[in-house]
Amino acid sequence: MSNKQRFLTGPTMHHVLVMTLTGSLGLVFMFLVDVATLFWVSVLDQERLMAALGFAWTVQFFTISVGIGFIIATTAQVSRSVGQGNIELAKKQTVSAVIYAVAIQLVLAVLVVVYRREILAFAGAEGETLDLAAMFLSITIPSLPVFVIGMVGSAVLRSVGDAIRSMSVTLVAGLIAVVVDPLLIFGFDLGLEGAAWGVVISRGGSALLSIWFVVRVHHMFARISLAELGAMFRPYLMIAAPAVLTQLSTPFGNYLLTKVIAGYGDAAVAGWAVISRVAVLAFGGIFSLSGAIGSIIGQNYGAGQMDRVRQTFKDALLFCLIYTLIAWALLAAFHRPIAELFGLGDEATEVFSAFMVVAAGGYIFSGFLFVSNAAFNNLGRPLYSTACNWFRDGILIYPCAIAMGIAMGAPGVVYGQAIAASLAGTVAVIWAWMFVKKLANSAAESSNA
Repeated sequence: MSNKQRFLTGPTMHHVLVMTLTGSLGLVFMFLVDVATLFWVSVLDQERLMAALGFAWTVQFFTISVGIGFIIATTAQVSRSVGQGNIELAKKQTVSAVIYAVAIQLVLAVLVVVYRREILAFAGAEGETLDLAAMFLSITIPSLPVFVIGMVGSAVLRSVGDAIRSMSVTLVAGLIAVVVDPLLIFGFDLGLEGAAWGVVISRGGSALLSIWFVVRVHHMFARISLAELGAMFRPYLMIAAPAVLTQLSTPFGNYLLTKVIAGYGDAAVAGWAVISRVAVLAFGGIFSLSGAIGSIIGQNYGAGQMDRVRQTFKDALLFCLIYTLIAWALLAAFHRPIAELFGLGDEATEVFSAFMVVAAGGYIFSGFLFVSNAAFNNLGRPLYSTACNWFRDGILIYPCAIAMGIAMGAPGVVYGQAIAASLAGTVAVIWAWMFVKKLANSAAESSNA
């Protein structure tokens, strides 16, 4: 057995914990940098700057989600090939994934830069807030092709079971930003523009480190001909296209929520901007869960070990429940000091507290949805993930946010998001469990025949 086939033996909960916690450490640190950036900007004491960041991050969420779709496709293909013992194919899949991802992100970057003002205006940005958000995007969006190299590299490292180096790829991006953000924002007096350039520099560092680990440490690189590149595109696209559609649902839902909450003014948007950063920081373990267990499921599925696939699914759900309850309790306990740290006014604090005390509990069901997505994506049914996510973000979120907003004002929008997540997460986890159980039973019957 190759040393890259690490998930085929040993307790599945151990693998879930190691991969998720290391993945979340890198992810949380990267999100911590976003929170720090928001804090540095808040020190400038201009609420419109925080609102501009909120709008810009909403648009960036779309572009990053496309990259996450490439991560899912890369993990599904490479981990399955590793599980089958076909390392040479896994190397070629790695190279082809990078080429596809960079090319598509380049096209996306051009489109967003050209139409950034129209996109921001549709989200509800106007006046100077729109100008500031457009400036931020004009600097950060062109670095998307570089950013996706780091993302795909991290996925490959997870696929071969290298949790530490996968974590380091995102960790180093955060470390770079910690150093350069305050230097650019205050040292060079660049303000919001400095925050944007900090994003670009950190993405470059992440990409360079991932290339080093993938190529020089794991040797997951092989020459690939144009014919092979063309032949691999369709299988990759069959996973990547629905995975991207699945991931786009979340920023679409967030876009709708931002548009709804923008109707309550810049103060509400500022509160929403802080919520978005604190949420990803507090629930980094949940956000990393899908990518972390995808490699475990993929290797065992490739090796035909469906009993371990089913146990991995159960272990991930248990981890999700415990993690979320702990994070929710901490957010509720410290919501006032955090609001004061960011200098939020009364209206922004009301919106912020609605999430911290009540709506954060909805992440239990968001986590269930992420685990279900990992199962569907790595077991050959990525369109099932697409259906579950768009049920939440395309069907449920907007009417829930509007209805709760009418009933309770700006905080009601936050409650509406939690209600939508709870309904969609329940449906997804039931469907995914039935699917995994069916595959496991079919595999058992085939082995007994």
